Amino acid sequence: MKIASFNINGVKARIEALTAWLAGSDADVVVLQEIKSVDEGFPRDHFADLGWNVETHGQKGFNGVAILSKLPLEDVARGLPGDDSDEQARYIEATVVGDRAVRIAGLYLPNGNPAPGPKYDYKLAWMERLRLRAAELLTTEMPVVMLGDYNIIPQPRDAAHPQKWVEDALFRPESRAAFRAIQYQGWTDAIRIRDPWSTRGPFTFWDYQAGAWNKDDGIRIDHLMLSPQAADLMVETGVDREARAGEKPSDHVPVWIRLAA
Repeated sequence: MKIASFNINGVKARIEALTAWLAGSDADVVVLQEIKSVDEGFPRDHFADLGWNVETHGQKGFNGVAILSKLPLEDVARGLPGDDSDEQARYIEATVVGDRAVRIAGLYLPNGNPAPGPKYDYKLAWMERLRLRAAELLTTEMPVVMLGDYNIIPQPRDAAHPQKWVEDALFRPESRAAFRAIQYQGWTDAIRIRDPWSTRGPFTFWDYQAGAWNKDDGIRIDHLMLSPQAADLMVETGVDREARAGEKPSDHVPVWIRLAA
């Protein structure tokens, strides 16, 4: 079972790029972030005609997450628990029913800039809610993949120029500590475990400005976190870097994991 995450930066604006990538990928499940569409406006029929089951948690013009799956989806839940007043569409869960069941938790974590400030406070509060939900997911003792755009640069090697990010919400010590608090529950960072001794990259995001892509001035903020049961099934993982070089690309590229499931 191949499971991918892709911040598409507007599903309608990037539908051709997304469709082309899907055609060249053998993914069974794709979690999207920043669909920037309400549920009823999502191009569901387009993807259904290509053989995908579609579940969305959308919001007009901003945020929004979705799951595309070649396999049946069950027990779909929308919204991160812990704050009934939170109206931002950033989290979706579902169980993928294949040869074995795998729980998918797709997320688009808040950016948090400018920091400090209310947006940064929201980011940290959201991460605490995520930590609590992650702990609950571990108690299920089933394979869980918690994936998406975390808007966190975990370590200096996850940025081409880490000194540029010192005061940014993505790299501030509080953000990285909150990420570690989740990871240390027992989650495996799939991309990092593939090459634990790498001193630079791989990157998953390049800004549209200042020639970042051509200079390889990237950061790694899209993560695949695996429960122990999912980590035991890991066969391979990767970053589809070439997607950034296509026509009208997202500023992110897909990251993926293949499980023996």
